[in-house]
Amino acid sequence: MQRFIRLIAFVLVTVLLLAVVLDWVYTTIFKQSSTRGKIEYVYHASPQQYDVVFLGSSRANNHFVAPLFEAKGIKTFNYGMSASHLFEASLLLKLMVERHFVIKNLILETDLNLANEKRDAGISAQFLPYLHDSKIIKEHFAQEHDFWELYYIPFYRYVAFETKIGFREMNRSWRGVPTNYLENLGYHPLSGKKKGNMKNDIRALNPLDNKYYKEIKAICKAHHIRLISLMTPMCSNVKGMDYFDKVKSKYPEIYNYENAVEGDQYFSSCGHLNDEGARKFTRIIMKDFFGK
Repeated sequence: MQRFIRLIAFVLVTVLLLAVVLDWVYTTIFKQSSTRGKIEYVYHASPQQYDVVFLGSSRANNHFVAPLFEAKGIKTFNYGMSASHLFEASLLLKLMVERHFVIKNLILETDLNLANEKRDAGISAQFLPYLHDSKIIKEHFAQEHDFWELYYIPFYRYVAFETKIGFREMNRSWRGVPTNYLENLGYHPLSGKKKGNMKNDIRALNPLDNKYYKEIKAICKAHHIRLISLMTPMCSNVKGMDYFDKVKSKYPEIYNYENAVEGDQYFSSCGHLNDEGARKFTRIIMKDFFGK
């Protein structure tokens, strides 16, 4: 019996030591990588100065053509991330401020993402390699239901989110395999051909008194950043378009551009403009807010 107990103890200690070593290896590799994604790019960035920064989900990433701003002498970058929520947008802005980014204008895509306060598992996982290294990231995750496991169990976060920060991503980071996330100043153009669903039903959505939107507003006020919150276009075949009226009623400061681009030929899917539509929309925003 004693031999069995000693064997179990040996196995447990070995597994724990292996988890600690693997956690250190993965974390060290991710902390040395800075060009595979927008999160790690900001995390490792030196102080930057921007006239305009974009934040939001894919409806920011695919809708704001940053090179059009640059062509007019407006220094900019699109930090929108497909699938992200305001949880991630707020945290990314906190990291920018901590790294002494000087931002004159923040254009925040604020529409469908107001309907939840959850984090996106895939996008938020990309912050986790820095969980022990960054007080800001730790505090941002502190109220999450799985924080204890993520923070205190060695290597747990890499196993739990293996598809995003597991072996494959660690290996690519170690080898410096490039991605296209930072190309086109962060803007990701979509094909002119309609590939996605050209119908949408958002009748179940309701804008919340969203704490992460409040955080973003507070950060902008404290650091003298002009916040331009707006709703971006959707195709004509949407059920529940009164959602945008609900947003406007709850948040009068948010500009409603959901019908700024009309015609399904400008959409790649119902909720995402194609490149032609994005350029049309971007020129509208440039004219309305920057006189360009």
